[in-house]
Amino acid sequence: MIDPEEYRELVLSCVERVPRGRVTTYGAIAEVVGARLGGGGPRQVGSIMAGHGGPVPWWRVVRADGSLPPSHEGEARQAYLEEGTPLRPSGNVDIRIAFWPPTLGRARPAGPAPSRRPPRAG
Repeated sequence: MIDPEEYRELVLSCVERVPRGRVTTYGAIAEVVGARLGGGGPRQVGSIMAGHGGPVPWWRVVRADGSLPPSHEGEARQAYLEEGTPLRPSGNVDIRIAFWPPTLGRARPAGPAPSRRPPRAG
């Protein structure tokens, strides 16, 4: 069974890694996270973005055709213009140019987090 909190964290982590001026899709994120956790899909990613995507650059996640739900178009379009995201004449993101394949950080082994001490000056 998929841990919903872990799925949510991985989805949001993928979104945070998409660079300015680029986008990824709900389906691409679902594939990457699903490969790690063994399930999920684009609708689940969309649900996470709707409920928890405010703090991350949500406008960088689009439908496979480069569109967003109509309720987000105005705010997203402004972000696309500011970031230089390639757009089609229709106003959709030009997914062929702007697509960024989502990635996850390396899986960390279970146990305590590694020490974050700075290296000693030598």
